[in-house]
Amino acid sequence: MPQLHDLTALEQGELIATGKLSPVELTQHYLERIEQLNETVGAYVTVTPELALAQAAQAEEDSAEARREGRALAPLHGVPVPVKDLNFVAGVRATLGSRAYAEHVPDVDDHVVVRMREAGTIMLGKTQTPEFGLPCYSENEVAPPSRTPWDLERSAGGSSGGAAAAVASGLAPLAHGSDGGGSIRIPASVCGLFGIKPSRGRISSGPTLHDISGLSTSGPLARTVADAAALLDVMAGRMPGDPYTAPELPTGETFRSHAERDPGSLRIAVLTDAPVPGVEVHADCVAATRDAAELLSGLGHRVDEMALPADETLSRVFRQVWAVMATQRPVAPHDEERLMPLTRHLRSLGRQVSGPDFATALYTFRAVGELVAQLMADYDVVLSPTLAKPPALVGGLRNDADPGAEFDNLAHFTPFTPLFNATGQPAVNLPLHWSAEGLPIGVMLGGHYGAEATLISLSAQLEAARPWSGRKPEIW
Repeated sequence: MPQLHDLTALEQGELIATGKLSPVELTQHYLERIEQLNETVGAYVTVTPELALAQAAQAEEDSAEARREGRALAPLHGVPVPVKDLNFVAGVRATLGSRAYAEHVPDVDDHVVVRMREAGTIMLGKTQTPEFGLPCYSENEVAPPSRTPWDLERSAGGSSGGAAAAVASGLAPLAHGSDGGGSIRIPASVCGLFGIKPSRGRISSGPTLHDISGLSTSGPLARTVADAAALLDVMAGRMPGDPYTAPELPTGETFRSHAERDPGSLRIAVLTDAPVPGVEVHADCVAATRDAAELLSGLGHRVDEMALPADETLSRVFRQVWAVMATQRPVAPHDEERLMPLTRHLRSLGRQVSGPDFATALYTFRAVGELVAQLMADYDVVLSPTLAKPPALVGGLRNDADPGAEFDNLAHFTPFTPLFNATGQPAVNLPLHWSAEGLPIGVMLGGHYGAEATLISLSAQLEAARPWSGRKPEIW
């Protein structure tokens, strides 16, 4: 018999809206699963049962009142959505994945959290992330590491690894994540989920912890395209003072509605060679991309091969910017030694980057954006592997003894994803392929700036052609 966590988030929302499902019952169901399985998969750093049940009780009252008055509520009203532990929820511990922030409790909500509150979603807790979100695994000294439920010896990726582990293990129907170099798409790939890295400026990053580089943005992780699109509708929107603003959808349209639209015949460029020198893409990742290209061609899209020159420039300047950004989390001098080796390494590098070098690095991002826009002039979408390798073992990407070598290894694991952070363009991970060992191998679609709707429509078409949400790990 199907259980509540078998339902999609939108199915849950529909049952709540019609009075057939209680938000309190749904929240209790997830809290029970978290108690049973969280230690195994390492999804949550902090669980907030009292807050969640209070919000669920309010959502139940609001839902009943709306039915009496004949009013529609938001599609995700009463649906649980955890928040990544890099973002602030007023009154809830925010560790940022660091022992230096282990007892930090902010008194303000991030704007994206305000939007989720206003939409009636339920905050189950804060999900695991690496220290300051710097590497692409979710391991720290605050809580157990995040693991993909498809193989509990392997990492759930990062830096939104806890969010992905929660959704892929049935500990949340969907989740908030963030992405500064692939941090939504990477865990979505290794956990078999759909994840959206929106366009720069689509979601407000304020009012605290601003990413002045423009690399990072919040975004959704979900089991289905429609669920992710519905959460993007909740998260999206400008706030006063935002430095970037993505073009809005036409009045009356939603991202969710685009999950129900035919994308038409699109021009798609296929990239299988890594744009970073010295990176060999694993055969499983190439096969997943070739398979997706074949599927797209069979659906009537024009599919062409594309090659980007392998150049170390973007990797070099990305490292400089990433290192500078690592310095932006204030840490008391006596706590610096409590930071993880990679964090200390990057903060040390960041303090050595000069102002002119930092400006040149940001200028390079803009130049790369112009180059990619020119290369994509004849195409609507770029298809590539999400990662260069299958899911890594827990601890397999870390090198505490040589954090410089670790960062090089991380760059070789994720040579495709940072490009769209540098350019500000939207990109998504699709779980279309599993290896012979039963591991999810994601593929990535990147689109023009502001064109999330196109990616959502195309992704939904691929999902309909080859459904993936029925495939579940044993832990489910």
